[in-house]
Amino acid sequence: QVQFVESGGGLVQPGGSLRVSCAASGSISSILFMGWYRQAPGKQRELVARASSGGNTYYKDSVKGRFTISRDNTENTVLLQMNSLKPEDTAVYFCNAWPPRVDYWGKGTLVTVSS
Repeated sequence: QVQFVESGGGLVQPGGSLRVSCAASGSISSILFMGWYRQAPGKQRELVARASSGGNTYYKDSVKGRFTISRDNTENTVLLQMNSLKPEDTAVYFCNAWPPRVDYWGKGTLVTVSS
């Protein structure tokens, strides 16, 4: 069973950048899609971006052009580079397979965008 540990969150001003990382305890090479999700206070968890093992990517409309997902099947990591951050990007960010598996959820990493 693979476990994911997210890191890299923090407080950033609007317009700033942050990169969050996801480290897997095992191989992700067999997972077709890896995704980054987020959950804002009082809202449901949502898919932000996903990357296939072949390199295809998907982004939620509100983050297109600002976020970039990448995965390294050798290092078993998934990164999310976030630029031009907005207050509405404030949330706990999680990585998981897509579709998500209940037993893969980690604790997430909190990203706060505020001046």
